[in-house]
Amino acid sequence: MKLIYLDYSLTYYREIGVALPDTNKGKFVQILNHSAEEHLVFSPKEVSRYHADIVGRFCAERGIPGVYNGADKRFDIHDTEWIVVGGGKFTIDRLNKQLRLYDDSMAYGKFNGQGLKEQILTLSVFSGYNVQIE
Repeated sequence: MKLIYLDYSLTYYREIGVALPDTNKGKFVQILNHSAEEHLVFSPKEVSRYHADIVGRFCAERGIPGVYNGADKRFDIHDTEWIVVGGGKFTIDRLNKQLRLYDDSMAYGKFNGQGLKEQILTLSVFSGYNVQIE
């Protein structure tokens, strides 16, 4: 399965006119498309209070239908080709080349870490990084 990395941190820091910090933290979700794509979507803590915010933005940008369920604080996708596997939190330390994925999402549960480290290390953006999955 092809891993696609998307980080809304880049957009956020550009919009506020600040350079991307050496270390940033936030939340992430793991979203699968049945056409063999796995999306790892990161968002800084300043932008996404809930994992549902990340899923909602991701879907809106791609025209994927869904609705925000306020009671459960989740964005439910209405296209059966897409599924949210789970989520968690991240820390990226660009100076020391470290990526840490940990915790889980109250709305979507724990991300699937099986084989994820190996997939991440194939991405050029994380070349030479120490990837820690908890």
